[in-house]
Amino acid sequence: MKSMKFVTVPLLAAAWSLPMPSHAQKFVPNYDEAKIREYRLPDPLLVHGGTRIETSEEWREKGRPATLKLFAEQMFGKAPVGKPEEMAFKLDKEVEDALNGKAIRREYVVTFAKDKGPKVRLLLYLPKGADGPVPAFLGLNFRGNQTVEADPRITLNEGFVLGGKKEGDNKELAEKIRGSAAGRWSAEMVVSRGYALATACCGNIDPDYDDGFKNGVHPLFTEGKPKPDEWGTVAAWAWGLSRLLDVLEEVEEVDGKRVGVLGHSRLGKTSLWAGATDERFVFAISNNSGCGGAALSKRAFGETVGRINQNFPHWFNGNFKKYNEKEDDLPFDQHQLIALIAPRPVYVASATKDRWADPKGEFLSLVHAEPVYQLFHDAPFGFKEQPQAGRCVGRVMGYHLREGKHDVTPEDWTHYLDFADKWVKKKKP
Repeated sequence: MKSMKFVTVPLLAAAWSLPMPSHAQKFVPNYDEAKIREYRLPDPLLVHGGTRIETSEEWREKGRPATLKLFAEQMFGKAPVGKPEEMAFKLDKEVEDALNGKAIRREYVVTFAKDKGPKVRLLLYLPKGADGPVPAFLGLNFRGNQTVEADPRITLNEGFVLGGKKEGDNKELAEKIRGSAAGRWSAEMVVSRGYALATACCGNIDPDYDDGFKNGVHPLFTEGKPKPDEWGTVAAWAWGLSRLLDVLEEVEEVDGKRVGVLGHSRLGKTSLWAGATDERFVFAISNNSGCGGAALSKRAFGETVGRINQNFPHWFNGNFKKYNEKEDDLPFDQHQLIALIAPRPVYVASATKDRWADPKGEFLSLVHAEPVYQLFHDAPFGFKEQPQAGRCVGRVMGYHLREGKHDVTPEDWTHYLDFADKWVKKKKP
């Protein structure tokens, strides 16, 4: 197989080599392809130190571990390994007439340590009348399970709600936004296609604000502020997704070997890292994940590494701050994050009006991750030019560009369900 060459693109404006803007300076994102400076992408088949990966076995033995270590140490942060001994869950609620009678809906309460730490409420929809355990989509939501469906029987999110008070009662806001993300989750569509849908609020795992990691799951495993190579909030969310997968593996109506992970925006970054770190996820989907997710950092198009670390210093680890407005110094790029999911199916989606997330950079990550997938599959992607909006392309590696803004829509879900059908639906004899 031919090795992947470094990629170069036209010169970027000199201003992009300046240090990260101070609070007194206004950040002006680059949205001009002609102003992207020349950059070089690391070859995903060249392990740090010079060893070239030639076979799928070598990737599993050398390439994947080395790449995973690099991302853990320099970006996401090292997280605890495996299921905590004191982790427990219990069924708290069940209704049999959810989604106009199409689903059984359950709420599980999940804890990670006895008598301390956060409680996570897992919302699970199961299609009625299924013939045996079903495949499932698992993803985190931003503002509570009550946003997924406008049913007053769904328990209001307790604790921090994105956009609400960091300390104090957010029940009034939680009630106000009940059902507000119903279109984003398209639960009735998902169960109608024969899939279970599971979600929990990301803020119940780790609140989405910079508090020195005093809340959430961090204090259960880390004394004080994490070290520069230890986990930030995105890694904590990804760890939480793995723990929720532990729960789904115990639910008899769900096929634990056919659970895929999905996320949007910052939670799209999370779904990719969860898919990279936990090979039990049968596929991974990134929806408009942008910088720190599917988009190539070295393009510095839209949101940059410096900007994301300035606005959200808690998302990634301390070492990642070294690359603020110094993308050329990155020893990796996000195509290698995509490659970590190989040989499992991966899907990336962009939106035309979401320039901040760099749709072209998201597409290019798939292009440049393909050499790793080619170790396992024939023609896993097969596209070099970004397709027009509305068209889904790829095979094991999927992509579409949707007209519109930064969001998840039923149109996106139609593509995700079609993609999942190819890889996780059992064929009838």
